[in-house]
Amino acid sequence: MSLGWVLLLPFVGSAVAAVLPTRARNQESLLAAAVALATALPLAMLFPQVADGGVVSQRIAWIPSLGMDLLIRVDGFAWMFAMLVTVIGALVVVYARYYLSADDPAARFYSLLLAFMGSMLGVVLSGNLVQLVVFWELTSLFSFLLIGYWHHRKEARRGARIAFVVTATGGLALLAGVLLIGQVVGSYELDEVLLAGERIRAHEWYPLAVTLVLLGALTKSAQFPFHFWLPHAMAAPTPVSAYLHSATMVKAGVFLMARLWPVLAGTDTWFWIVGGAGVVTLLLGAYAAMFQNDLKGLLAYSTISHLGLITLLLGLNSTLAAVAAVFHMMNHATFKASLFMAVGIIDHETGTRDMRRLDGLYRYMPGTATLAMVACAAMAGVPLLNGFLSKEMFFAETVFVQGQPWVESALPVAATLYGVFAVVYSLRFGHDVFFGPPPNCPRVPEEPVRWMRAPIELLVLACLTVGILPNWAIGDVLRAAADPVVGGKLPAFSLAIWHGFTAPLAMSLAAMLGGIAVYLAFAQRFKQRGSRRAPLIGALDGKRLFEVVLAQLTQAARRAIRLTSSRHLQTQVLWMLVIAGAAGLGSTLLVPLEWGFRERVPATPEFVVLWSIGAAAAVGAAWQAKFHRLVALMLLSLVGLVLCLTFAWFSAPDLALTQLAVEAVTAVLFLLGLRWMPKRIALDDPRTRWRAQWRRRRDFVLAVLAGAGLAALSYAMLTRSAPQSISPFFLARSLPEGGGTNVVNVMLVDFRAFDTLGEITVLGIVGLTVFALLRRFRPPREVSELPPQQQAARAAPATDLHVAPPDEDGNPHGYLLVPAVLVRLVLPIAIVVAVHLFLRGHNQPGGGFVAGLVVAIAFIVQYMVGGTQWVEERVNLRPPRWIAWGLLLAVATGLGSLGFGYPFLTTHTAHVHLPLVGEVHFPSATLFDLGVLAVVVGSTLLLLTALAHQSLRARRRPARAADREEAA
Repeated sequence: MSLGWVLLLPFVGSAVAAVLPTRARNQESLLAAAVALATALPLAMLFPQVADGGVVSQRIAWIPSLGMDLLIRVDGFAWMFAMLVTVIGALVVVYARYYLSADDPAARFYSLLLAFMGSMLGVVLSGNLVQLVVFWELTSLFSFLLIGYWHHRKEARRGARIAFVVTATGGLALLAGVLLIGQVVGSYELDEVLLAGERIRAHEWYPLAVTLVLLGALTKSAQFPFHFWLPHAMAAPTPVSAYLHSATMVKAGVFLMARLWPVLAGTDTWFWIVGGAGVVTLLLGAYAAMFQNDLKGLLAYSTISHLGLITLLLGLNSTLAAVAAVFHMMNHATFKASLFMAVGIIDHETGTRDMRRLDGLYRYMPGTATLAMVACAAMAGVPLLNGFLSKEMFFAETVFVQGQPWVESALPVAATLYGVFAVVYSLRFGHDVFFGPPPNCPRVPEEPVRWMRAPIELLVLACLTVGILPNWAIGDVLRAAADPVVGGKLPAFSLAIWHGFTAPLAMSLAAMLGGIAVYLAFAQRFKQRGSRRAPLIGALDGKRLFEVVLAQLTQAARRAIRLTSSRHLQTQVLWMLVIAGAAGLGSTLLVPLEWGFRERVPATPEFVVLWSIGAAAAVGAAWQAKFHRLVALMLLSLVGLVLCLTFAWFSAPDLALTQLAVEAVTAVLFLLGLRWMPKRIALDDPRTRWRAQWRRRRDFVLAVLAGAGLAALSYAMLTRSAPQSISPFFLARSLPEGGGTNVVNVMLVDFRAFDTLGEITVLGIVGLTVFALLRRFRPPREVSELPPQQQAARAAPATDLHVAPPDEDGNPHGYLLVPAVLVRLVLPIAIVVAVHLFLRGHNQPGGGFVAGLVVAIAFIVQYMVGGTQWVEERVNLRPPRWIAWGLLLAVATGLGSLGFGYPFLTTHTAHVHLPLVGEVHFPSATLFDLGVLAVVVGSTLLLLTALAHQSLRARRRPARAADREEAA
């Protein structure tokens, strides 16, 4: 399996999981586990190729002319992280199957979890820094959705919002830093950047670039002063916490620091920022963890502390410290994931995570208790467990650090103090919860089902195996993972359990004895505390500071909006035009507006007459818009028709055809909208009437100035020669490379297909948004009365248009008789015309966009004549599904070209021989154009039928009033 498919597989699994039944936990979990394992196995098979410093990569061409390609790169460090992401992800999937209740929407959970897995894989496997930032922000987005999974809970919504704002803001800083690094190196590809360490560190932009990059990394890994978001993220379901806070999201920050360690490390700036943030977070998190009575809160602060340990190691500018940091990333992932899962089991079986109510659980659930205590011992750094080995390496690096004298003295003390705190909070978890009197919890605890505990057993087994046989179990993996981090010059290190009586061993003994002593002295006080805040540092409330800053920024933004803007659309457009006009006039001071020297084409009388009619219609539409809206709409449609004829005049039949269809849809849209607008009333107050007249005169002057300015600018541009015109490029390549002779259509579905994909996505979003807004709109009473024509006709219960019911043969009669017959005949003819325009679009004027408009118009006229209720009783159109299937088809067409090794949305042309038809020219862009057609049909119908449904609501209101009168 290629690396591209490995990276794509979780996203495909996410899409499939999203459409499965929402309560199908078994199918969802099996799918997610299969996707995780199918991703992990091909990656595992790459280890022999990366074990000795090798790199496996795949380049997927995207925009080769701009040097923008998707680059997937796997070295030893990326391989190690990818295995953590996929293997622990598979274990979390199995665990979540039994953790989630039957009422939890499993489809949404597993879909988001797989999407997050794919985003995290994108971060660790990216060979391009800009590509890494894109996946980085995707992890923030999907973590926001996962943390807020139980969105009915206030704390979940708040925790998700805080986490997203902090990490996404850090992502913006990271993007700025990456752009600076790319400018210094001349490339964003990781291979080039890793070779340019000396050049980057010597550049004048280095302090700014390293600060911006570290802002992104420190916010992601919850390092001081950004640590406050992580405890609030504990509102997420425990499987999410086990995944995000052991192997994935919070590890992304330390991954980035280790990834760029050969480039950015080795300077005082790096030492003080990274080392300083690391040592403060190390002590602050461990100290706060001792005082937590919520088990997940304890693990959250301990996670902050362990991430601070890794950050401090990376900040020491030592290759051995970097190796220790990589080792602790692996060890922390195993014991912390198992502890989070153990907490989930305790919460699941007892109904609480409050340590003040949990005692003596060992006698009720001995298996879970044993596993949790072993993991706690690994977290505390007890010998013969994996946490002990990386902790010893950490102690050794603090002892032998070289720097200022006070740093050399303070770091070992800080490390030992951290060890004391770690033993205390580990004992609180391992002893307070599982030993003592019977628990006071909502439910009688018992062991969970076998498969819910199986992931913890595997992770604890890994802790024991690495702790007892480190060289055999993890030695080769650690060397392969650490080699790229230190720049290919791996220092000598030993994973032996016994090194003799050394300073690090003395620090470990002091930490364990000191931790036991502190725990015995304060155990009861810990459990009796009612406050969540730790003493001495309670005032350091990052969440409160965050909310205060956010509230002040929001207030300042509102004040600025009040001073500079208005809620009235007319005022907003006024200022927009004034500012744009001032900018345009100002630019003429720098570059004078002059006419070009192209030969002028003499105007023909027919063209002058045509544009005179259009100008008169435009002025008339503006003049009649206030009190005669229907007349203004007719004149505006005449302006559109003049533009349509102009396009045809200048040999642009595609534009003319599209303009004609757009004018028809727009006219219907205005008609439906005007139906529900209240009447304009002439103003009797002289002062009010004078202000209205002044505003109209002001708007008239502004419109004339804006129109004249744009006309002058257009004339100046059109009279200049275009030596660098792009027309020859497309004319020469349309047929040989795009497979079509209609250059406009080939540009839309091939050369600029990515732009078209973005445009139809926006079109679909607009349609859904308008539909959602209009669902809450209720027509005012003064416009709910039926027009006189309909009031004169007999009412028919089968339609919202008060027309006579059809006769026995189904033929209409009465009001709108002739149009009702004609529109039924028009529908199949319009469909045939749309198919014709669609199929000829690649070589002749037409295409999916105009064909979609023709189909939409054909259905809309059915609504106009037959009524909303009559049409929807006979045809179930479901416009949102048109939008969804259209977007899926367009994206699938692009992915198909990737599957054959070509850039996204590359067109391929085939000549297919069909029976009775003969040879058919079939470019793959036809499928993309079909997606465009579906989105256009769905969005247009959604917009117009949303307005049409107001007639049903308007009719229900008097009907309900009449029912109330009869009941009274």
